[in-house]
Amino acid sequence: MIQIKKLLAPNYMELDQIIDTIYPLASASKNLIKKSIVETKFPKGHILFRANKIEKSIYFIKKGIARAYAYSDENEITFWFGKEGDPIVSMQNYVNNKKGYEDVELLEDCELYELKTEKLQQLFLEDIHIANWGRKFSEFELIKSEERLISLQFNTATQRYLALLENYPSIIQRVQLTHIASYLGITQVSLSRIRASIK
Repeated sequence: MIQIKKLLAPNYMELDQIIDTIYPLASASKNLIKKSIVETKFPKGHILFRANKIEKSIYFIKKGIARAYAYSDENEITFWFGKEGDPIVSMQNYVNNKKGYEDVELLEDCELYELKTEKLQQLFLEDIHIANWGRKFSEFELIKSEERLISLQFNTATQRYLALLENYPSIIQRVQLTHIASYLGITQVSLSRIRASIK
């Protein structure tokens, strides 16, 4: 019988902790970033990013959970979840300043840290330590995308589900099963079977 990690309640993630997790910065450099960030709130169901639009900000989740999705044959395909501490960023916008292909929906009332992309690019030019922080940020996002691709290619649906529970222990309590099944690339019936087999 496979044991599942105890589900955890959502927590707040402080800004200093988020910044340091990406790349530790000296106080002066960290303060430059913090001065450029504002806290904002949006309700559950808010569409934070729209496809085919250039977004002007990146966000970090202080509290809440979100998903990114795109359309295939008029069906929504969820391909990303974000929780406390995670960034919300359209990499097409961020790297190439081009229109993104994803919508991002908030699945709970969310508290976010907002950083204007233009301001961040300016800080990269002014402070080498922040530039290195930005490089590590991009590298982490690349690794996550690579891991997701490898998981889809080589892992079974059950393995992908268990990995999702490992990274998002409270996801079953916080996210509709429809979105989870879409993320795993399976039907809700198949998801129910997987859940029953590992209880």
